[in-house]
Amino acid sequence: MRDAQSFDEFYRSTSRRMARYGYAVAGDHSEAQDLVQEAYTRAWRHWGRLSAHPAPEAWLRLVVSRLAADRWRRLRSLRGALRLAGPPPAVGPPSEDSVLLLEALRQVPANHRQALALHYLFDMSVEEIAREVGVPVGTVKSWLSRGRSRLAALLPDLASVELEATDVA
Repeated sequence: MRDAQSFDEFYRSTSRRMARYGYAVAGDHSEAQDLVQEAYTRAWRHWGRLSAHPAPEAWLRLVVSRLAADRWRRLRSLRGALRLAGPPPAVGPPSEDSVLLLEALRQVPANHRQALALHYLFDMSVEEIAREVGVPVGTVKSWLSRGRSRLAALLPDLASVELEATDVA
């Protein structure tokens, strides 16, 4: 437990500086938060050895710098790949039916909505959904039934809606 307390003290005494350093390296607050969080996660995992390091904060700065460099490299290669592939094809606006369906889905309970999405968008069976979500098969059947009923009540004018994955994204 001493190591956990020492890590907490280390975190409290360095986190503000590391956040500023991460921002200076990344140039973006959310990116800096991600980098610093990952660096502290690594420090926590190796705290047994790192606590004996002569300069643990320097080690943490090095990790942040390397993580930032890795992300820049990945971004550069992605930009290069996108440049070679050319611009993405133009995507038209979603259909009116898709907009109505999405608005109705927002009014369906989250567990019903999840079951509907897994079943209809990912073509997952009831058994697969039950395994993924960690509930009995009967619960998934109930969620699907109640979700469909709620959608039917919310969308009385739409006898059937063809929904492609691209319309939802």
